[in-house]
Amino acid sequence: MLRRDFLGLLTATATEAVGTGVCSFATVEPRHTASSAALKLERIAISTWSLHNFFPATRRVDFDQPGPLLALLDFPEMIVEKYKVRHFEFCTTHFASTEPVYVLELKYALMRTGSAVVNMPVDIKECGRNGTFSDPDRKVRAEALESVKLWVDIAHTLGAQSVRVGPGKVDPEELQPTVEAYKALAAYAQAKGVRVIVENHGNFGTKDPENLVRLFKLAGASRIGALPDFANFSDPATRERGLKLLFPYAQTVCHAKGLKFDAAGAETEYDFPQAVEIAKKAGFRGIYSIEFEGPGDPYAGIQRTIDELLKYL
Repeated sequence: MLRRDFLGLLTATATEAVGTGVCSFATVEPRHTASSAALKLERIAISTWSLHNFFPATRRVDFDQPGPLLALLDFPEMIVEKYKVRHFEFCTTHFASTEPVYVLELKYALMRTGSAVVNMPVDIKECGRNGTFSDPDRKVRAEALESVKLWVDIAHTLGAQSVRVGPGKVDPEELQPTVEAYKALAAYAQAKGVRVIVENHGNFGTKDPENLVRLFKLAGASRIGALPDFANFSDPATRERGLKLLFPYAQTVCHAKGLKFDAAGAETEYDFPQAVEIAKKAGFRGIYSIEFEGPGDPYAGIQRTIDELLKYL
């Protein structure tokens, strides 16, 4: 289909497609080859957060690395060409718009490159460190839920398997509001074929991963699951314990974080091979999504993280 024809189709169908969460385009399936290296690359995704300083919305004022600013519409083609990776995480902060036509243009960019979105981190204020997703007031929670539903609809249109939704400001001693919020969201997301996952991130799960497991059990592990991040723990002992606790609840994606590498290409800030081994022993069959957050050139950092991950997959 020519792009001009596709854009004509967008104009005719966009509102219905995103408004209902229904899209007529088939989800791209992973492409497999006989090559062992290629098969390993099928287990890898790259998060837009790895290049967040090249997106205008998330660029730090002190970032000094050269390179042009990025647009999400161009991300799939650039990543496929540069790294031969065809799975992505699209952070919601990097969407230029939530308009139906824009979302379907993103769908076209994925189709054109034979790629797919595996997960979407929903980074909105309602789900942030002081957000209202877990508010004790049911009415306030309901308003927060409506904000998240939009991103579930978009995830469904793009064919994403899951959305990462943070709990907002949560009281670990009184988890019931949080449990109710996730149950309501999961019911909506399941009807769209999208899973809801929770990361050890921010003020929840980084020091006390047991609280995340409590949440999964109270809300129902069939409703919500884990997004284990290799590096988001307070200390090495908590990391080892936390990953062992979280990976049994992980189905779609984990974060293989790149922070700092030595001259031999090994991650130095935490035990990277141990994290991969815990995932494998837990029977994890999902995607390892790369989040590079270290110093220097992020493009080179992504490649170093890919190279490190390929050693142990």
